[in-house]
Amino acid sequence: MAMATVTSHKRVDIRRNDTVKVLSGRDKGKQGRVLRVFPDTGRILVEHMMLVNKHLRPSQKSKGGIAEQESPISIAKVQLVCATCGPVRIGHEVRGDRKVRICKKCGTTLDK
Repeated sequence: MAMATVTSHKRVDIRRNDTVKVLSGRDKGKQGRVLRVFPDTGRILVEHMMLVNKHLRPSQKSKGGIAEQESPISIAKVQLVCATCGPVRIGHEVRGDRKVRICKKCGTTLDK
């Protein structure tokens, strides 16, 4: 039986509500908002990306049937989108007393 290797990510530069562009896979080229970040597995959940069918059993709350939901994407397959430049690499800088994320192309702050 083959064991899956899990890499532990120490720092994840992508945060919730960031806009990201998908670099590879079936949703290549699309942009979406990050709904959730899973730093322990190195994956993120992006709005309307990697949709899969989920079969729901009828219950008191739902009618049941087949619903579409997002599936996690690897952090390596997405790139953060800068408001001015588009998809960019992320740098870090200390401005004032805070450590902020900056755009590697134009140098603007990516944090709100």
